[in-house]
Amino acid sequence: MQVVLLERVEKLGQMGDVVSVKDGFARNFLLPKKKALRATAQNLESFKARRAQLEATNLERRKDAEAVAEKMEGARVIIIRQAGESDHLYGSVSPRDISEALKEAGYTVERSQVDLDRPIKTIGRFDIRVFLHPEVAINVVVSVARSEAEANNQNAPAEAEDDEDVFENEELAREAAEGISEEDEA
Repeated sequence: MQVVLLERVEKLGQMGDVVSVKDGFARNFLLPKKKALRATAQNLESFKARRAQLEATNLERRKDAEAVAEKMEGARVIIIRQAGESDHLYGSVSPRDISEALKEAGYTVERSQVDLDRPIKTIGRFDIRVFLHPEVAINVVVSVARSEAEANNQNAPAEAEDDEDVFENEELAREAAEGISEEDEA
């Protein structure tokens, strides 16, 4: 199906592009979300007449999204979940959980704006993309942990070691490995 895009769609095109997409993608996503119109002669003329207005609206929304992105720069959220011994969660963390955590932190983010390919199923620290606008995306750090203390340990920056310390640690590790192998031989 041929459609004309009313806004930028990632991996598809820019506003005003006439693209060919699968019928299901157009009917189930692009058309209901008002991201595109069918590329008929009447719709193309209508789009050309409204293009300046659509571009102005898009520019205004983009500026608002950039202002929000500036405020959200470096945002971190902590999600507390129960997990087993191997750090595997009893459940998972979904885009809905991340958007709710961001709302609690004072940001307005819908779950559809959270770009998560698959649910998070382990304890750890994850960089998640949030699309505030089709052209504005930021990274948010999500710490999934059993407790606040564990999450704070995940977020603590790694302290840089001196080259001498690294050399000493490598040497100690090598000596320990040699000592273990000598004991095994005895």
